[in-house]
Amino acid sequence: MTSASTTDQDELAWVSRAQDGDLVAFNAIVERYQTRAYNLALRMLRSPSAAEDATQEAFFSAYRHIAGFRGGSLRSWILTIVANAARDELRAPSRRRTTSLEGYTEGGDPAGPWPDPDPLPDEQAVRAETSRQVRDAIDRLPEDQRLVVTLVDLEGLDYDEAARVARVPVGTVRSRLFRGRGRLRDLLRPALELSGDLPRQTQREAQG
Repeated sequence: MTSASTTDQDELAWVSRAQDGDLVAFNAIVERYQTRAYNLALRMLRSPSAAEDATQEAFFSAYRHIAGFRGGSLRSWILTIVANAARDELRAPSRRRTTSLEGYTEGGDPAGPWPDPDPLPDEQAVRAETSRQVRDAIDRLPEDQRLVVTLVDLEGLDYDEAARVARVPVGTVRSRLFRGRGRLRDLLRPALELSGDLPRQTQREAQG
C-alpha cells in the first residue's frame, strides 16, 4: 500500500471516529492540517493574530459540522471552511489590517521552492532572502489572485478544488491564476532571475 493510500485510509478512519464524537480522532485531523490551514488564513488576512483566530474558528466549525462530511477531499473541505472563516474575519468591524507578512514564522512557508538539504551558510542566507521576497510578492497580489495562487501553487489543489474553496467558477480560477502568476513573475524577476530561484510555476510562465 502506498503512503498516499495509507494517508487516505487514516483520514477515513479519523473522520468516521470523529463523526461518532471521538475528539482524539478529530485532533489527529487538526494536527495533519493545522499548518496548511494557518498558512491559507495568513495569506488571506496578512496578520498572524487574525490568521490564528480564523484557523481556530475554522476547526471549531469543522468539528461542529464533521457529521456532514460525505466524502471527497478532506483537505479541500477543511480549506473551504478556513477560507470562509478568513472572509468572516475580513468583514469583522474590529479587523486590523496589516501590510506585511513580516514576523511570520510559525509552521514555515510551504511556498518555499528550496529543496536543497543542508545548504552552506551563504546559500542559506540567499534562500532565506529569496523566501522573504516570494512571501512579500505574494502578499502584494490582489486578494482574489493571492487566494488562487495559494490554493493551486502552494497547497497543490486542482482547479475544481480551488474553485470550491474560492467559491468561483473554474474558469475564474484559471484566469486569476494566470494573472497572479504573471504579476508574481514581474515582481520577482528583477531580484531573483540571476539566482535562478524563481518559483517553479513562475519559471514556466517566464519561459512560455
